[in-house]
Amino acid sequence: MNHAYGSAPTGIMNPAEVRLPTGDHFARRARRLETLAERHPPLGEFLAFMARLAAAQQVALERGMPSWQPAPGAFDLALAHGMPPLNAQALLDDIDLPGELEALLAALELHVGEAQRPLIAALHRLPPQALRRLAGQVVAGEAGEPDMRGLMPLVAAALQVAWLRLVPTLPHAPKRPQGELRALCPCCGSPPVASLVESDPQSSGVRYLQCGLCATQWYFERSLCTLCEQSGKLDYLSLAPEADAAAVGDPGVAQAEACGDCGGYLKLFSRALDADAEPLADDLASLALDLLLGEEERYRRSGYNPLLIVEG
Repeated sequence: MNHAYGSAPTGIMNPAEVRLPTGDHFARRARRLETLAERHPPLGEFLAFMARLAAAQQVALERGMPSWQPAPGAFDLALAHGMPPLNAQALLDDIDLPGELEALLAALELHVGEAQRPLIAALHRLPPQALRRLAGQVVAGEAGEPDMRGLMPLVAAALQVAWLRLVPTLPHAPKRPQGELRALCPCCGSPPVASLVESDPQSSGVRYLQCGLCATQWYFERSLCTLCEQSGKLDYLSLAPEADAAAVGDPGVAQAEACGDCGGYLKLFSRALDADAEPLADDLASLALDLLLGEEERYRRSGYNPLLIVEG
């Protein structure tokens, strides 16, 4: 199938099945968000704050030390049987969430405006039990209680740091998920935030899904719905007409891979259009596409971005 993002790869290919995030992941995301804030003025203030949040995540990741370390061989059984070794639900009670959150807030609070300071103060006062409840709702992809939703993106950011801290403890990358788990993160079992189509010579045209929690990427075939794995009724939607987007080569254009069989859509970003595309950052910068599809009520969003609160 041809569309603005090129054709699905053909010929003999052997792309990396699973790619783990690097230690500078949050720093690269922060730089991308800064670029996107300049490129999208209507979302500039929001994206600039998210850039500061990502920068604070990098500081917290580098300076913090986990109070809990998995035992030797703790993940061997899961890795051997193709199960997510860093399962988000299973490990939520093991991580030092209060410590991770405090480290994040310490790195963030010198770089926020007056609008965000009440949220940070509220998180400092939050009892551990309430914090755990919010974390459970984030991991489950729930919207939470209306009066607590403003706190959830910061809790989610602390969880992202905690899970990226765990990734290096794995003895090796997990295998590409199979069967019913194919569209779930092979590391932590979370849904993807979006698709990324690569452009480098070794994997040109290959599509990876990226986890919204731990940022692991895994190979998933092109022109195939990530929800129902059907291909007969896929449509590629964008804010601009597809032909115009292709002609202009606008690196800010996002596409939604929308499925007429199940009614879901997942965003698609291409590094052929922008070599610095980062699925979570670019998802935040393309909220207008979500709003448009929500107004049309034809498709429902499937992408899981913990930094967004999406009501069901």
